[in-house]
Amino acid sequence: MPETPGLLVIDPRDDVAVALHGLAAGDPVAPGVVAGTDVPAGHKVALRAIAAGGEVRKYGWPIGHATADIVAGEHVHSHNLATSLTGHEAYAYAPAAADPLPHPEASFQGYRRASGRVGTRNEIWILCTVGCVTRTAQRIAAEADRRFKGRVDGVYALTHPFGCSQLGDDLSATRRMIAALAAHPNAGGVLVLGLGCESNQLDALLPLIPDADPARLRAFAAQAFEDELEEGLKAVEALVAVAEQDRRTPCPLSDLVVGLKCGGSDGFSGLTANPLVGRIADAVCGAGGSAILTEIPEIFGAERLLMTRAADAAVFEAIGQVVNDFKAYFLRHGEPVSENPSPGNIAGGITTLEEKSLGAVQKAGRAPVTEVLRYGERVDRPGVALLEAPGNDAVSSTALTAAGATVILFTTGRGTPLGFPAPTLKLATNSGLAQRKPHWIDFDAGRIAAGQSLDAAADALLDLVIATASGQPTRAEQNGEREIALWKRGVTL
Repeated sequence: MPETPGLLVIDPRDDVAVALHGLAAGDPVAPGVVAGTDVPAGHKVALRAIAAGGEVRKYGWPIGHATADIVAGEHVHSHNLATSLTGHEAYAYAPAAADPLPHPEASFQGYRRASGRVGTRNEIWILCTVGCVTRTAQRIAAEADRRFKGRVDGVYALTHPFGCSQLGDDLSATRRMIAALAAHPNAGGVLVLGLGCESNQLDALLPLIPDADPARLRAFAAQAFEDELEEGLKAVEALVAVAEQDRRTPCPLSDLVVGLKCGGSDGFSGLTANPLVGRIADAVCGAGGSAILTEIPEIFGAERLLMTRAADAAVFEAIGQVVNDFKAYFLRHGEPVSENPSPGNIAGGITTLEEKSLGAVQKAGRAPVTEVLRYGERVDRPGVALLEAPGNDAVSSTALTAAGATVILFTTGRGTPLGFPAPTLKLATNSGLAQRKPHWIDFDAGRIAAGQSLDAAADALLDLVIATASGQPTRAEQNGEREIALWKRGVTL
């Protein structure tokens, strides 16, 4: 079908087009078809008639079913389109031929650690076993950052409200996450601060830290010392003395681990920023590096696209298992598996979870899926890793960091100031957001909707990723935005 100016048909099999700039009633949609009503930018318009109950396709895949007869030229949204998602599904292994990937020879200036992993920052992190010492950690970090400024890339307290009144797997998950963060290559030194009486005891947590380097790790319980602030400052000073000897060295792109995230998505997310991030994932994976995709509830309805790219049958089975496990998690709590998109997503033109998911998985590009990580596990292979975590921005981005992401690419159509321990580049899906919030946004992917080629935009974004990995601060870093959040799934005592 020929394209109409102002409309985008993503796949020739699609039943709908996306309004790039908004349509007025009477505007042309297709030969012999005009818009029946106004259609906002980012929203969908029917290219052909669709009977009630019939599938509606976008990205070449079903995004739900019509809840009423839809005429050609009609606005297609929540008033006439609904999800078709159900619970547990069975999957058949049918791998597709792998697409060739680019092989860029780019490099960045990173910190190579004794473990072989490479950091993009050289910071001191203060991690807490329990929320009771949050303010203590923050006071230590603030004073240490003042005393030792310029000797390392910063001293940061990464705090959370958990670690006590937890049981079983819920407590174990918190412990695994703190241990994984303690091994992150962006931390040139780590102080693990406990209280002393919490469930998350130091003697159970510390042995779980992978690749632990005694010279770069300190830990103590605040109850054991008369002046916990002075004890913390002494520990940080010792860590700074080690970390300040580190130097950036040239590192190939194969040493980079990129986390892939979207938040506050709109109708342009799957058209501009997410496919653009997919190009970066392909470049990093093609060079021998790793990309991590998460937000499992936001791949419901699109998981088969990833499953065709599974490196082997075991990875295929693991993808199906993590998706069905997450659906079971929803159902155990009496919630539908399709309780998504959010109000902001809907306002931006996304109607169903299938539509949101099909746009979201564009971030993973075309590279093979080589491993499936459970919450708190770390990436261990080149290629795309699928990580178990929810869609919540803070929880999933923390999980990406703990899994080893040293740069996070975060696409957004609505905007958010939130930042995370790994440097996080915010990509606006539309130019209006980039213009309104230049202090939040690092890259305007709306240039693609304005006519710039995906190749040219990808070249510019890769340059920014390399500069960021080499030390250039992100907007979130400049704004002091740095948070972690843990996934609480169990009872609280």
